Amino acid sequence: MKAIRRAAAALSVTAVIAAIVRLRGSGGVPPRRGGWRELPPDEIG
Repeated sequence: MKAIRRAAAALSVTAVIAAIVRLRGSGGVPPRRGGWRELPPDEIG
């Protein structure tokens, strides 16, 4: 019986942590600027 209670407590804690992570999201919006751009010849080298 003790093992069942311990397993249920562990599952509860895991569910709460998963809910918090899901509600907070994945870290926001990715940047809208940046990325690859063509370099002018004077910047190469």
